[in-house]
Formats: sequence, structure tokens, C-alpha cells
Amino acid sequence: MIAVVTGMGWVVGGSLVALLLAVVLLYNRLVRAKVRVRQAWAQVAVQLQRRHDLVPALVEVVRGHLQHERALLAQVTETRARALAAGDPLERERQEAALTEVLGRLLVLSEQQPTLKSDAGFQQLQRELAETEDRLTFARGFANDRVARYRTLTDTFPGLLLARPFGFPREELFARESERAAQAPDVHLGDSR
Repeated sequence: MIAVVTGMGWVVGGSLVALLLAVVLLYNRLVRAKVRVRQAWAQVAVQLQRRHDLVPALVEVVRGHLQHERALLAQVTETRARALAAGDPLERERQEAALTEVLGRLLVLSEQQPTLKSDAGFQQLQRELAETEDRLTFARGFANDRVARYRTLTDTFPGLLLARPFGFPREELFARESERAAQAPDVHLGDSR
């Protein structure tokens, strides 16, 4: 009889150790997924900052050629400032979409100015802005992939058993408000003719 009780004790104890080990492994997996999401969004932030750093230089180059468009230049500057100041992710997304739109209008207007189109500084800034928009698009897609993986882990069994009680937040996917905002600014490098 003692052997049966001892054997059951080992089975129960072994089961508890296995369960505890499974919980620890799952928790660590959730932590790794959350860290990867944060890293991915940090890369988006780096590309957004790069874009924000290019805007003042672009405005200054354009200002010399488009004195009559002070209102648009001021709007670009103000929109950039609002995007930099936005703390809430959804508000930041709205402000970034507004910045993309106003930059697009500025670049379209700039394309209509022959002296500006031939300005080497302007051409370089256009190339850098186009590269930054490409990197930003990639970074956002990568971040969305990481968020989707994280959400799959936290919203499915057995991850959901640990995610909520241990305070793993629900991460949001990056989504644009409109199809027009989803397009990068229309950047043309001009004809080489």
C-alpha cells in the first residue's frame, strides 16, 4: 500500500513539475514575442525619425525656390511638429498620414518648378526621402508580422491562459485610415533628358 501511495506521489509530483516547466517555457515564449514586437516598432520609429529629420532640409531647399508657397511650407513644418509630438500610437498614425499627404503635395508642387527640379540638393533629398519611405514601409510590414505572431500566441490556447493574467498587453497592428494615406509621397527623380 505504501508503494502505491509513494508511486502516486511521484506521478503527481512529476505532473506538477512538468506543468510548471510548461508554464515557464510558455511565459518565456510570450516575453520573447513581446520583446520582438517592441524591437520591430522601434525600427519603425527610427525610420519615422529619419523622415522627420529630412523634412526641414527639404523645406529649406524648396523655400528658396517657392517663396509664394509659404502657407504650404508652414503646413509641412506644423504637420511634422504635430507628428513628432504625438504620443498615442493612434494619434501618431493619424499625424504621420497627414505628414505623408502634405509632403506629397509639396513634392508635386516642387516637380512643377524647373529650377527646383534641377537643384542637386533637392534631387538628393528626394532620393533620401524615397529610400526612407521604402524602409518605413518595410519596417511597418515587419512590425505588423511580429504583432500578428504575438497576437496568435496570446490569443490562442494555451497562451491566452497566461497572457491576460500576467499582463501581456494586446498589441495593435499598423493600419492606415485611408487608401490615399497608404501611399508613400509621390517622389519623382525627374527626367535625365
